[in-house]
Amino acid sequence: MLDIHLGRSIVRVVIAGATGVLGRRLVRQLRSRGHEVVGLVRRPEGEEIVRSLGGEARRADLFDAEALARAAGRADVVIHAATAIPTGTKFDPAEWTANDRIRREGTQALTRAAATLGASLYLQQSIVWVAQPADGSPFDEDSPAHPEGVMRSALDGEQIARDAGARHGFAVGVLRCGGFYAADAEHTRTLGRGLARRKIPIVGRGDAVMGLIHADDAAGAFVAATEAGHGGLWHIVDDEPAPVAALLTELARHIGAPTPRHVPVWLARLFVGEHVVRQFTASVRTSNARFRREVGWSPRYPTYREGLAEVVAAWRADGFIPAERAAGHRARVARV
Repeated sequence: MLDIHLGRSIVRVVIAGATGVLGRRLVRQLRSRGHEVVGLVRRPEGEEIVRSLGGEARRADLFDAEALARAAGRADVVIHAATAIPTGTKFDPAEWTANDRIRREGTQALTRAAATLGASLYLQQSIVWVAQPADGSPFDEDSPAHPEGVMRSALDGEQIARDAGARHGFAVGVLRCGGFYAADAEHTRTLGRGLARRKIPIVGRGDAVMGLIHADDAAGAFVAATEAGHGGLWHIVDDEPAPVAALLTELARHIGAPTPRHVPVWLARLFVGEHVVRQFTASVRTSNARFRREVGWSPRYPTYREGLAEVVAAWRADGFIPAERAAGHRARVARV
């Protein structure tokens, strides 16, 4: 393991994907700890977002290594947090093409830029599903990877980053994150809307478990890895896998929605397809133990219960979930 001894000194961090759900939090949290932050963006509105969070915005094409290096100027740490995850409720492989390109070609360009910038540490966002066993058994960072379909590009990105680090002499940290959720994450908002309209059921028994991580905690993990200053392979999830039925029921309760109904697996497949059904029926049993041990990080929201409470409070504050709906639901429950 290459150790660059950044410790907690002030470093210059360059972030690709600085305007995304993870990226915005990275800019804010790194700046709150005094680090210099350069956010790489594609559009003028992205520049405004990065500046509003306290970062320095630079425009560049993620697939142009020379342009990335010119825009950033120099860097101690480079973070790849860019994604293009589809937000639709049905799975269409064609919609993942842009994300696959970001994971592969974007990683190639960004690691070349990191070498030019003289970075000592490169951090790659990945996903725990690349090592998820088909039988739902527990797995960790030492488990064999066997991704399928759209997951394969995440593993390719990991390997591209490691090869570049070995070739150019910088440390590489790969943070395989669980399922992100946050008040401003479109997938989380889609879940809230669907539950409120009773359009999202519990598929099958609902006893599969999900490996989740609040986006604030995912960002905190990248900040911790930045300050630890060494490479590694880590799974970034919260402290307790979330049973699907309990998760959906808890979120429905928080927003004043009816308890979700159960539907058989075969029926769900007809409406949303095998890929989506698998997300709600295949268990993701992994742990953050290695990252805790090696980096000293712990999540602010240790389980989905604390995290959902924060999400719904934010939704009420911005009007996404009217406070009156939740209050009315609590009153109905009290009368029963």
